[in-house]
Amino acid sequence: MTARTLVCYGSSEGQTASIAERIGDALEADGYDATLVHLKHPPADLDLEAYDGVIVGGSIHMGHHQRYVTEFVRDNVEALNRLPSAFFSVSLSAAGDDPDSQETARELLAELPTETGWEPDRTLTVAGALKYRQYGLLKRFAMRGIAGRAGGDTDTSRNHEYTDWDEIESFALEFATDCLEERPSVRSDGPDV
Repeated sequence: MTARTLVCYGSSEGQTASIAERIGDALEADGYDATLVHLKHPPADLDLEAYDGVIVGGSIHMGHHQRYVTEFVRDNVEALNRLPSAFFSVSLSAAGDDPDSQETARELLAELPTETGWEPDRTLTVAGALKYRQYGLLKRFAMRGIAGRAGGDTDTSRNHEYTDWDEIESFALEFATDCLEERPSVRSDGPDV
């Protein structure tokens, strides 16, 4: 039986959605069944118990993950703690090379599990993107100022992507190998016949 993995996420400008898709693609290429769900509009009948594992992703805006991602984790914390689970947090802080930026990214990642009582088996801080071409004028100006103070890219005529796609694929496959294959399935498909 192929392990079924739910990859659910919150995304504001699309980078976290792209990362979730890459995770799903990596899992499927390795023989796993992956289902992607944007948590802003999850299906009404979403049941975590139908899956062998869950990967949750969210992005940082104004110092916090999306509220709907936090609410999803809080509402499903018992199932998330029972199933193999992982969490990835996308932020521009993770793009910085300096130790302070990396520490900030780790602190932002830890905030959601600490706040909700979730104990994911794996976590990953992920460098996001500056999507200047998608921002409105005010947000573009504000993000350019933030990036400039942090020593980041300030050319607003194009987008700047910092995501390490190889790291994303490794994260997905390590989760599958170490968490899905090591722990027995808790999903109930009915009695064996």
